[in-house]
Amino acid sequence: MNSTDFEFLRDFLYQRSGLALTPDKSYLLESRLAPVARKARLVSLSELVAQLRQRADEALTIQIVEAMTTNETLFFRDRWPFERFTSMILPTLMEQNRATRRIRIWCAACSSGQEPYSLAMLLTEASAKLAGWTVEIIATDISEEMLARCHKGWYSTFEVQRGLPADLQKKYFTKDGDGWVISEKIRNMVKFRNFNLLQDPASIGLHGLDLIFCRNVLIYFDEATRKTVFAGMARAMKANGYLCLGGAETVIGISDAFRILPGERGLFAINTQASIPPSAAAARATPAPAFAAAGLRP
Repeated sequence: MNSTDFEFLRDFLYQRSGLALTPDKSYLLESRLAPVARKARLVSLSELVAQLRQRADEALTIQIVEAMTTNETLFFRDRWPFERFTSMILPTLMEQNRATRRIRIWCAACSSGQEPYSLAMLLTEASAKLAGWTVEIIATDISEEMLARCHKGWYSTFEVQRGLPADLQKKYFTKDGDGWVISEKIRNMVKFRNFNLLQDPASIGLHGLDLIFCRNVLIYFDEATRKTVFAGMARAMKANGYLCLGGAETVIGISDAFRILPGERGLFAINTQASIPPSAAAARATPAPAFAAAGLRP
C-alpha cells in the first residue's frame, strides 16, 4: 500500500469511527480490508480507495468500518469489574436510587454481547433484592453484524468456555447445535442499538445513566477523540454516576469530567465540579454573542 492510499484510509476511518491508525499499523489495513475489496470485486486496496474517492458508498463504508473494528470480548472479562458491580456498585446505586427504584446501565461498544449479558445474569442472580425495581441495560455497538449476533444470543462452545462460570451456563444457556444459546429471559433484559461513539449519546435517548461500561475500546482512539467521548458520557450520566473502563484505560490527563475513586482500578465517578462542554448540536444552537451578530470581532 502506498503512502497516499494509507493516509486516505487513515483519515477516512478516523472521521467515520474515531480509530486512530499510525503508519506501523498499515499491515492491519491490508489484511483486514483485502477481503472487503475482493467482496466488492476490486483487485486491490488502491481500487478500493479510488472508489471511495469517486463516490459516497454507505454500504461499502459500513463494511470497511466493521472490518477494522476489534470485536474481542468474553463473558465476565477481567472479572474485577463484575465483582465490584456485585459487591459495591449495585448496592450503592440501590441506596442512591431508593426513591425512584430505577437503574439505567449503558454498555458501550458491546461487540457480540457477552458484557451486557454478563451484567444481566448478575442482576438476575440478585433478583430477590431487586424486587420492585426497574433496571435497564442498553448495549450499543457500531457494527450491525455484531448486533445481529447479540440479538441471536448464540455462542460457540469456545466462547462459552471463556470466562462463563459453569453454574451460570447451566442456569441460563441451552445447548444448540455446535454451541449454546442464552435464555430468552436474559436476552429480553438487554436493549441493543446501533451507535457510533463519535455521536452524542442523547441522539439515541441515552440520558439519566447510573453506570457506563466502556471497556477496552478507547485505547484505539487518540486523546482528542477520547476527550469528546468522555464529555458525551458525562452529559448522559446522573450526578452520582459511575464509569467503568478497561484496565489499561484512564481519564487521567484527558478529561476532568470524571474523578478517580481511591483504590478502585478502572472505575471512576462523575465529577460534579467539572465544566462539561455541550454537544456539537447544542453548541450550534447557542445564540451568537451580540458582537458576532453585528459582524464585529472581539
